[in-house]
Amino acid sequence: MRTRITLACTECKQRNYNTTKEKKNHPDRMETKKYCPFCKKHTIHRESK
Repeated sequence: MRTRITLACTECKQRNYNTTKEKKNHPDRMETKKYCPFCKKHTIHRESK
């Protein structure tokens, strides 16, 4: 079952993106490099609570 997660910027801590992931296949926190409109650059976004 896919669960909804929120991705937060590691630099400014803003929650920018919502996505889904499969908890069974990826039990740890997800990290992706995405564009942050608040920082105005590409930063690492980490799964937040």
